[in-house]
Amino acid sequence: MLNKSLIEDVLQAALSTGGDFSEVFVEDRYTNNMTYRTGKLEKSLSGRDFGVGIRVFKGLKSVYAYTNDFSKEGLIKAAKQAAQAISSASSEKTTILPLEKEIVHNLHPIELMPNSVDKARKLAVLRKANDIVLNYDPQIAQAIIGLIDDEQNVLIANSEGKFVEDKRVHSRLTITAVASKGMDMQTGFYGPGAQSGFEFIENLDLNHYAKEAARIAVTMLNADPAPSGKFPVIIDNEFGGVIFHEACGHGLEAAAVAKGNSVFANKVGEKVASELVTYIDDGTLKNEWGSINIDDEGEVARKNVLIENGILKGYMIDKFNGRRMGEGPTGSSRRQSYRFAPTSRMTNTYIAPGKSTPEEIIANTEYGIYAKYMGGGQVNPATGDYNFAINEAYLVKNGKIDKPLRGATLIGNGAKTIQLIDMVGNNLGHGAGMCGASSGSIPVNVGQPMVRVSEITVGGREA
Repeated sequence: MLNKSLIEDVLQAALSTGGDFSEVFVEDRYTNNMTYRTGKLEKSLSGRDFGVGIRVFKGLKSVYAYTNDFSKEGLIKAAKQAAQAISSASSEKTTILPLEKEIVHNLHPIELMPNSVDKARKLAVLRKANDIVLNYDPQIAQAIIGLIDDEQNVLIANSEGKFVEDKRVHSRLTITAVASKGMDMQTGFYGPGAQSGFEFIENLDLNHYAKEAARIAVTMLNADPAPSGKFPVIIDNEFGGVIFHEACGHGLEAAAVAKGNSVFANKVGEKVASELVTYIDDGTLKNEWGSINIDDEGEVARKNVLIENGILKGYMIDKFNGRRMGEGPTGSSRRQSYRFAPTSRMTNTYIAPGKSTPEEIIANTEYGIYAKYMGGGQVNPATGDYNFAINEAYLVKNGKIDKPLRGATLIGNGAKTIQLIDMVGNNLGHGAGMCGASSGSIPVNVGQPMVRVSEITVGGREA
């Protein structure tokens, strides 16, 4: 992508005014985005983006610059501009260490590169999913099917001698079903994804995913309004983990912890959750949507146990925030592209499976709310306060799932909620999503088995 001698010159130029660490991030990305809406190809966009990011540290100060000009003159200019922003009165100059190329072990094999597949073949999948949704029920009014794939080639080098390259390939199918009755409309959604090639898309059980999206829409169209109050809440597996991703996961990232902007700061070794809760971030899971071989600072992916049996064990740490904390990186530094400086982010974050079956959890709940599919929400990472919509909810009565409910919202505090988990299922599942933060939007998995929280405030709304 760039030769070693040029990178060495850029790294040295970035240190020319007294910085103590410099880094180059080179990215070459191919993207494809298709949308098929109710029988018509609405959008088909492909593109390529190339750029270079340059970062400089001096103590606890960091400067980031990026450029699309990859000539030697352009790169040296960008490096020197970053250096000027971090100029130091010190006469000491940091010398870069010789760059030694590291071998990346690919944990996520790719069988069929998306760029090698013609669009007609991709369109066939979209049409099939569209037809399944539209034929599910007469109340289905619209189907929106999306296909997203990209190939990202990166090179990461720094003044400490790191020199590593990696290829990341992501593929995702998004299925949205819209059901209508008069002026009333409800949607259902499913969006499976993987760090994988087009083989993932072609091997998907479209009948399952498309019918499930349609079923959610129709079910919610005919659901009763949700009640308001404090109830035991059963949250199902897979994307149910989004509530803990937002309300707890972000609070365990060094970006918040290092500045004391997290309810989990300075609590390693303390009990912060129910003893039934073990919370893990693992970028090594084979071909999962949020998985990585290396992070965006070149650190090898790893499994980080954040909470074990309720005890806080550690955080997700990037290189810069690790300086603030006096700790080393944990392979948790990520960014959307070369346009963003990296910071600590999640990969595949999940609650480990417990011993209860889903049937036992439901049977042991006399009265409560069952959140089968979670939706989006908001959280304050400094306090952990959150509110989340439930895309598909049910009333639970006398240990059985009762009528469907619409308009339910969960309102609570993440640090308190994980202490109130009193049953954990054995059916771990992962759900794909996109997470936005200061370093951009990145692929992440959220996951958990079915869990029961003894009490959450539920906000309902009228139909």
